[in-house]
Amino acid sequence: MSFDKLGLSKPLLKAIKEQGYTSPTPIQQKAIPVILEGKDILAGAQTGTGKTAGFTLPLLELLSRKHQNKKKHYPKALILTPTRELAAQVAESVSLYGKHLPFRSAVIFGGVKINPQINQLKKGVDIVIATPGRLLDLIAQKAIDLRQIEFLILDEADRMLDMGFINDIKKVLKIVPKEKQTLLFSATYSNEIKKLSNELLKNPVLVEVARQNRSSEQVSQSVYHVDKGRKRELLTHLINEGEWKQVLVFTRTKHGANKLTGQLEKDGIPAVAIHGNKSQNARTKALADFKKGDVRVLVATDIAARGIDIDQLPHVVNFELPNVSEDYVHRIGRTGRAGNEGEALSLVCVDEDEFLANIEKLIKKDIPKVWLKGFKPDPSIKAEPINMGGGRGRGGNRSGGASSRNRSRSSRSGSSRRGASA
Repeated sequence: MSFDKLGLSKPLLKAIKEQGYTSPTPIQQKAIPVILEGKDILAGAQTGTGKTAGFTLPLLELLSRKHQNKKKHYPKALILTPTRELAAQVAESVSLYGKHLPFRSAVIFGGVKINPQINQLKKGVDIVIATPGRLLDLIAQKAIDLRQIEFLILDEADRMLDMGFINDIKKVLKIVPKEKQTLLFSATYSNEIKKLSNELLKNPVLVEVARQNRSSEQVSQSVYHVDKGRKRELLTHLINEGEWKQVLVFTRTKHGANKLTGQLEKDGIPAVAIHGNKSQNARTKALADFKKGDVRVLVATDIAARGIDIDQLPHVVNFELPNVSEDYVHRIGRTGRAGNEGEALSLVCVDEDEFLANIEKLIKKDIPKVWLKGFKPDPSIKAEPINMGGGRGRGGNRSGGASSRNRSRSSRSGSSRRGASA
């Protein structure tokens, strides 16, 4: 199928062509026609499947049909995202695909000064991409009027619920009109998501493109057993021996990300950390430098990594395994995107054996194990409780055991090489 079969207008088809895409991804093929019919949608899709274009393209098309000749700019569409990085990514998608249309968009998130955002809204915008907290700040200051919203999109709704945004979302729902088209995108269909969809959506069409909690077939996975104290040494060895130019490394905590970044820099490997304590400008610069290749290693925590969208990222390393098994699937889904192959390595010490067992149980496969010469673990070292930081228990989980959260999450499966990205 080609994009011109989906009912999109010439300005959008031109923008798509300029981005080098010819064929829609599965989520785009399924979602775009439904959205263009004006129906609410509950879509199961992950970052890397082309989901962002799956809702930005039909949104721009519907706005074009309704408002092409109207010059008044006011908020007509609201897109809510859980993180600043994802908001910026969605805003970029809206800008790229809407470049030949007369609509204005604004991206709204915290961590930066609010006054420039207020000034932008005063000039008039048609599409608002926002994180819930900053949006409520602007509503409180009467800087934005959502009473004429025609389209409401919740992107990565499951992560928004995970991050505790449900009350913020409900506050926004009380302000936007009841009569609107609502699109809900989520990687999982947990009970919380089902409840939210029942409150939000009217006779929704269910669209799903990936099996839940499945690691991408595009990603080769391996586990390197190593002592905790030698993980950094092994990581440096792998980067240098493999001549890796670009690798995303995950740690559990912000402190761990900062510490590892400093150690890699001492090893002569350009690295930068990205996490919630960094300012938005620092996070934006870090990501830009990583994409350009000015730094070889981006060290990130799980939350900060949401919205990192690099089509041809070759390597992901779990410096520390996540305590929540489903997060492993999300992490390794950062590589092997848009039809490309990727490599995911996990450096596992004896403390993390339970985490590894739960991950393999979740993805229903054994991950190949590697014992690298010179880095084999010392069998005399016994497992110790893992300190998660941030006030969490030492046992290594958020509420009991390492496998405590039994939500079903989907992986980010690789999408068509030719499909529109994001």
